Formats: sequence, C-alpha cells, structure tokens
Amino acid sequence: MRIHSTGGRDAKAVGYLRVSTSEQATSGLGLEAQQAAIEATALKLGLPLDRTFVDAGVSGGLTLEQRPALLAALDALGRGDVLIIAKRDRLGRDVLNVCMIDRLVERRGARVVSSAGEGTDANDPTSRLMRQIVDAFAEYERAIIRARTKSALDAKRAKGERTGNLPFGFQLGTDGQMLEPHDGEQRVLARISELRAAGATLRSIADALNADGCRTRTGGAWQYQYVARRVQDGELAGAL
Repeated sequence: MRIHSTGGRDAKAVGYLRVSTSEQATSGLGLEAQQAAIEATALKLGLPLDRTFVDAGVSGGLTLEQRPALLAALDALGRGDVLIIAKRDRLGRDVLNVCMIDRLVERRGARVVSSAGEGTDANDPTSRLMRQIVDAFAEYERAIIRARTKSALDAKRAKGERTGNLPFGFQLGTDGQMLEPHDGEQRVLARISELRAAGATLRSIADALNADGCRTRTGGAWQYQYVARRVQDGELAGAL
C-alpha cells in the first residue's frame, strides 16, 4: 500500500548520490551501485522514486552551500517524503554538517533513510545513537585518509618526486617530469574562455560543452562545478 503524507497527498522518495573522485575508484560505492541501492530501498518502502540528485566529484567535507545537488534534493522534499541514500556518509563526512542536514530534513516533515540501515529505520534512542556513531566514524575515517595522504606526499617530496594532479590542459612529457600542453584539453579551455568572455554563466558553459560532445578528464559530463574549478584555478590563462 502506498504511504500517504499527513497532507493527504502520496508520499514519495527522493534519492541523493555523492562520489568524490577517489571514493568512486576505491569504495565500491560508485554512482551505479548507489542508484541500485536507492531504487531497491524505495521499492522496499513502497514509495515511488520521484527524482535522484547527484553530486559528482564532491568531497564529503564540503558544506551544504557547496553541494548544489544536495540543496536541490532537500528542496524537493515535502511532508511525509523520504530522502534515500546508499550510506549515511553520502550525506557527508563532517558530523556538524550531517547533523544540520538531518535537522533541515526534519523541518520539512521528511526523514532520511539509508539503504545500509545505520539506525535510520527508527527514531528511538538506540537508533539515534547508532546514527551518531556512524557519522562520527565517517568523519574519523576522512581524517585518517587525509593524514595518510599527507604522509605519502611528504615522503614523495623528500625523494624529489612529483606530487599533485596534472593541471587540466597539460600532460607529462616524454621525460615523465616536464609538462606539455594537452591539445584536446587546451581546446576545451579555449572554448570555456570564449564563452566566459561572451558573458555565459557557468551552468550554460557546462551545457554548451556537453552539447559539443566534450567530456571531462574522467570521461564524464561537464557540470558547472567543474567549469568553476577551471576558472578558479586560473587554467584559462594557459589556453591556446
């Protein structure tokens, strides 16, 4: 039987997915896996999955204001609705941020359900404690990863090895050390620069790149956050 909200309308499920570049490669929680888990949970709850929102390449440590898809997901919730996530760490890896997200969902008369359970099946004291433990561990795990990454980078620097990602628009030369322009990415940067000079918004630039058949370095579609990163990093100045 379909669940009804207190306002008399049919309740619905809204899905939220998030991956950072490193997590998508290593955690087993890529977008396809998250989508499948969310769809299965909506079916189990007997709710229609109205929409799903995706923050791709977005760190779990970012604030709510820096995650447009999550903002849109929250805005889509009504009284009696359910925000479904594959795991609670998809909401974030900062305890305070996740707590604020929970409160915002509650204020809309909705609730959060994790496909992994994690204390989201009920709201009794034990379930609330479980959620707090899960959120705290996610933040702890993020801190450990950052510490390990810093240690590894320090070791590479001590050996005189290169650290950091290649800037967009460039590739390693044949010596494996010096950078040289990447023709395809330089054309993308030139196109962004051209559209930016014409007064196009970041979102419309992303739409134009996708319409042109351009893809990001990882092969995905362009989103306005990626365009913003190219602009903020000063990469347009090097475009051919």
